[in-house]
Amino acid sequence: MSRIQPAAAVPAHEELRVPVHGGDLAVLRWPAADPGAPVVLALHGITANGLSWARVAHHLAGRVTLLAPDLRGRARSGDLPGPYGIAAHADDMAAVAARLAPGPVVLTGHSMGAFTAALTAVRHPGLPSALLLVDGGVTFPVPAELEPDELIAAVLGPAMARLSMTFEDRAAYCAFWQRHPGFAAAWSPWVDAYIQRDLIGEEPELRSSCALEAVRVDGIDQLGGEVAEAIHRLPLPARLLWAERGLMDEPQGLYDDDRLAAAKLDPERVRTRRVPGTNHYTILVGDAGARLVADQLLAEAGVTAP
Repeated sequence: MSRIQPAAAVPAHEELRVPVHGGDLAVLRWPAADPGAPVVLALHGITANGLSWARVAHHLAGRVTLLAPDLRGRARSGDLPGPYGIAAHADDMAAVAARLAPGPVVLTGHSMGAFTAALTAVRHPGLPSALLLVDGGVTFPVPAELEPDELIAAVLGPAMARLSMTFEDRAAYCAFWQRHPGFAAAWSPWVDAYIQRDLIGEEPELRSSCALEAVRVDGIDQLGGEVAEAIHRLPLPARLLWAERGLMDEPQGLYDDDRLAAAKLDPERVRTRRVPGTNHYTILVGDAGARLVADQLLAEAGVTAP
């Protein structure tokens, strides 16, 4: 275990290693002030890493323990081999909970992490005490004429393109993300630390840690099958927070009232809430979005504000 003091304003955390199929998974832990406090297990998006939850950790303020793994094929878990896919991540999460959490956990995920959280709940129904999905977990209709690889590239945009790019130094990588419309208005030490965790290699050929095949398999996996059906088979009620705007800060987000209606969610099992003023990223890494997510997690954990 290592103790890490990240960039200014980012809460200090521990980095642990948990044995899973094929090797060890890296897990970030922000411990609660009370060792008996509830545990939140938080899953990141398709090209992200555990530090995407740092600003949420800030607002949780040690009232719960937050576990945020680097999923298989990303960041410090980038060297874990396949098979990839959402089911593999779900089983990895069961291993993390068994090793690091003494009982049921509040399970949450952002984007692909939300799909993973939903499938984890289905495959391991004794694991979650509550389930919070953040701008993900519900499959929406996609153009039938696009091949799966074309669809993934169209939806993920620059996040996907960067996987085959190299950067001469960390400043160049930072500049790449600062130009991204989804992050431009919410840049902070939290975001900087999160995107820097993704880099591997040596200057002048730094690159993303994300395994391209992991991203491809995981992305296609979300389009149908047991992953798409998980939201309809949940063993417990869930809440979905959805961003008003999209990945490129465009007015059309991943979800809207019509798309959610088309998904035919059971309103008694999945409660939905639009989060105004957020896009797909700032609902998690922006200050207002992270505060709302943290407050919801505390409510799900049964922790009252001081």
